[in-house]
Amino acid sequence: MVIDPDLVRRLLAAQFPQWAELPLSPVPLSGMDNATFRLGDDLSVRLPRYSHWVGQVEREHTWLPRLAPHLPLPVSEPLAKGEPGEGYPYPWSVYRWLEGETATTDGLVDPVEAAVRLAEFITALQKLDPTGGPGPESSNAFRGVPMGDERDSLAADARVRPKIEALKRAGMVDTDAVTEVWEAALAAPAWDAPPVWIHGDLATGNLLAVDGRLSAVIDFGTLAVGDPAVDLLPAWMFLPAHARGAFRAALDLDDATWARGRGWALAGSLPVPDDPFFQKDPSRVTAALHHLDQVIADHRDAAG
Repeated sequence: MVIDPDLVRRLLAAQFPQWAELPLSPVPLSGMDNATFRLGDDLSVRLPRYSHWVGQVEREHTWLPRLAPHLPLPVSEPLAKGEPGEGYPYPWSVYRWLEGETATTDGLVDPVEAAVRLAEFITALQKLDPTGGPGPESSNAFRGVPMGDERDSLAADARVRPKIEALKRAGMVDTDAVTEVWEAALAAPAWDAPPVWIHGDLATGNLLAVDGRLSAVIDFGTLAVGDPAVDLLPAWMFLPAHARGAFRAALDLDDATWARGRGWALAGSLPVPDDPFFQKDPSRVTAALHHLDQVIADHRDAAG
């Protein structure tokens, strides 16, 4: 489906004419699940690319206004929900624009401070009442399922093992080490406390920074109530190694949850050679291999 400025302009004119004449342009790094456009100085428009992700629209409109006032960093703020129209078949959203650039590891002025601030955000989110919150389901990519759960999540064993085999054939990584980390994650005791709120995708693209300091968290499409291990992804996929200890200490985590978090990070860092996501941009392969190295090194450190 082609989602371009002309389509967005028609949708705005038909449903929100007060915004239809504002300047409109695609954001430089639009996500895979949604197309995002900046609208004027203060707004953005976000449209699901596929029917699979339509549930994210309702989830964000329902829950973000309830959660946001209790969180220590600004988060996505939905202002209006659009309906299908003009040949576009899904609901869509207008949000308030949050200032900041995509946060990057190299761009952090104080990685330890960033680690602590991110841990404080995660802790605050987990403390909020999860009653009635959405569990892991298809439209949030089953984020928050128990490690080893066979629903079609990023970390389903049935998805991870073939990727490891593909990497073995390609000779890209030490797959014995990868398998060791993965099996340790599967063997770790399950989360035995009540499920908690999780963001589900705390990747660098969903963290904003101003002047090198974390300023906001965006894209809550994978918001869920479940096992918090998935929200440990930044430990290996965003923070530098020397800040990882501060992140873990601020979260006060047990070994089992940390091991499951390594499993989620590993599952998201397997650059399968024939995956279109990695074929499209070779820099993604380089980044994934670096993340994988961080996961393996951390596992080895823990094993002594």
